[in-house]
Amino acid sequence: MRKTVDARGLSNMQPAYLTIEALTQDHVNEVLTIVDNADALENVAVMLKELKVQSTVNEKGGHYYININKDVAASTLGISRSVHGDTVVFITSNVLGHGDDKLGSILMKSFIYTLTQLEGMLKSVIFINSGVLLTTDGSDVLEYIKVLEERGIEILSSATCLDYYHLTDKLGTGIITNMFTITEKIMEGPRVITV
Repeated sequence: MRKTVDARGLSNMQPAYLTIEALTQDHVNEVLTIVDNADALENVAVMLKELKVQSTVNEKGGHYYININKDVAASTLGISRSVHGDTVVFITSNVLGHGDDKLGSILMKSFIYTLTQLEGMLKSVIFINSGVLLTTDGSDVLEYIKVLEERGIEILSSATCLDYYHLTDKLGTGIITNMFTITEKIMEGPRVITV
């Protein structure tokens, strides 16, 4: 079956993530992604290159049509079938990496969105320090974190950190927890990723 991903009007890495999501669906053997700007085209191309997936691109009227054959991609795509279903992600900041906070915020949004695409990989996502800003009202990524929670992934925010930032009554998703539980989750997790 052929799946069309109409990503016109979408920004950042969304077209690339939607493309990968389509490729990981069992009933799909071909994907056509449509984007309307060079940045989106480049992001999709980079993602496909990292996965060693070949594609062809046609441009018509300022729109780019990216054709991907699943047969070529099948051996490299296993993201939704990972055996790491007990992974704990430990988020210690509201930005990703060190340097410019605006860039760090963009990267964190992209990272959290990517987590929503990794089916079967996560057990818990723990937020401490300024990371709790991501789980509270007004967060740019709150909708993505809610998707994770709806899939049964534990979303835990530090009570001490929420209190420090005066956000205890602003928690938008997940549960408030203490350092004992956080430490326990980290120690029990066979695979812990800290960002």
